[in-house]
Amino acid sequence: WDRGTNHLLFNMLPGGPPDYNTALDTDKETLNCPKFNIKVCLTLTDIPAAIFQSPVFLPCSPRRHFLLSSQMGLHPEYREDLEALQAKHGESVLVLDKCTNLSEGVLSVRKRCHKHQVFDYPQVLQEATFCVVLRGARLGQAALSDVLQAGCVPVVIADSYVLPFSEVLDWKRASVVVPEEKMSDVYSILQSIPQRQIEEMQRQVRARRESWSAPREQWDSEAIALATLQIINDRIYPYAAISYEEWNDPPAVKWSSVSNPLFLPLIPPQSQGFTAIVLTYDRVESLFRVITEVSKVPSLSKLLVVWNNQNKNPPEDSLWPKIRVPLKVVRTAENKLSNRFFPYDEIETEAVLAIDDDIIMLTSDELQFGYEVWREFPDRLVGYPGRLHLWDHEMSKWKYESEWTNEVSMVLTGAAFYHKYFNYLYTYKMPGDIKNWVDAHMNCEDIAMNFLVANVTGKAVIKVTPRKKFKCPECTAIDGLSLDQTHMVERWVSLQLKVVEHESW
Repeated sequence: WDRGTNHLLFNMLPGGPPDYNTALDTDKETLNCPKFNIKVCLTLTDIPAAIFQSPVFLPCSPRRHFLLSSQMGLHPEYREDLEALQAKHGESVLVLDKCTNLSEGVLSVRKRCHKHQVFDYPQVLQEATFCVVLRGARLGQAALSDVLQAGCVPVVIADSYVLPFSEVLDWKRASVVVPEEKMSDVYSILQSIPQRQIEEMQRQVRARRESWSAPREQWDSEAIALATLQIINDRIYPYAAISYEEWNDPPAVKWSSVSNPLFLPLIPPQSQGFTAIVLTYDRVESLFRVITEVSKVPSLSKLLVVWNNQNKNPPEDSLWPKIRVPLKVVRTAENKLSNRFFPYDEIETEAVLAIDDDIIMLTSDELQFGYEVWREFPDRLVGYPGRLHLWDHEMSKWKYESEWTNEVSMVLTGAAFYHKYFNYLYTYKMPGDIKNWVDAHMNCEDIAMNFLVANVTGKAVIKVTPRKKFKCPECTAIDGLSLDQTHMVERWVSLQLKVVEHESW
């Protein structure tokens, strides 16, 4: 696609090595290749990943075997060397193979045999201290994944094998790599490792396993994809990269729950301009004043009006203010506050300005300044009206403060900049019944968005101070939602619910 530019291809399933040369442009494509094929792994990618397929493991058993080989379909020379080790060192070395006396089926896959003795796989992996990982005949094998899941220290004997994410993961701390020419000496090499070092490698193996168990005890495709994206991000922005200690020191990074899925660096985004989204119902006069003022902002790229009134048509095209940027009116199917945070296709910029149809006190230069602040903090909410929520120790409950103070914990989305990705999260990933509560009560969508962004990024809001106190004396005083007597009560109740949901997130 697109001549192979800007594509990351994942091959996560076991299988025979296909001929990639007829399908891929090796100068442009990046292939996330999990296993042994030298030509593919070394010419098309330098981010080899792991196979996420892994069987169910039982609780750990005592380590009865010092060295174990359980791979099937090995090259005859490898198997001869392993069997020679077993003959020399007795029961401390166990070499298993496919069971020829069992019928084909699912159960036979979970069995390995030595002569006429049958072993349960993968439980037998949990009974060994070291487990051999050899070059296989297939492009993708779950050998390393299975070994790590069992808590067995992998002994990699494959000169061309690039271990998963070796760019950031220090595999010397969790594995033993032996050259193929030294295979006959592997037992003595392992015997020379001090017990304390073996215990540390076992601890590192557990850390690797827990890093990939997201949330199941297996190498998860989501975890592999997120780790790959994190490595790419670290290459592009090395000054903001995850440190060696974060990648390698237990408890290891949980890539399946990366705090910020945007992977946004602390530099201005390349794309210029923002899309202003105005949610409106029936206040046409103030809406037009807002449109006129916002259209003066130099960085405005497009203005999107979300018409939330199903009982009345929007004004005719000829009546709308004439502005220099495209103006699009979107009619909604239902009157919901959450419509302001829908990921509309018309939003083509990274930056979004959510602004109410009665915010007529902000000037174009104040809005431009807010956008420039957002470009420095593109993963935060940047807004004008601030609010505070705090724990009231005397009343043993959360307090919501709407008056202007010197402390701020939220910014209202009646006038706020944010990244458009949060529209997707709000619409499709909001946990629990928060969005339904907001739509049912026609309130608190701004609190919900504040909690969402805080939970995803772990970062606070940025408040931009306008020249004037944020009041709207000219706004219509008969139809505003905030003038309802139950408005503040509902916001207080909603705050309690959001805090509970926050703890569950």
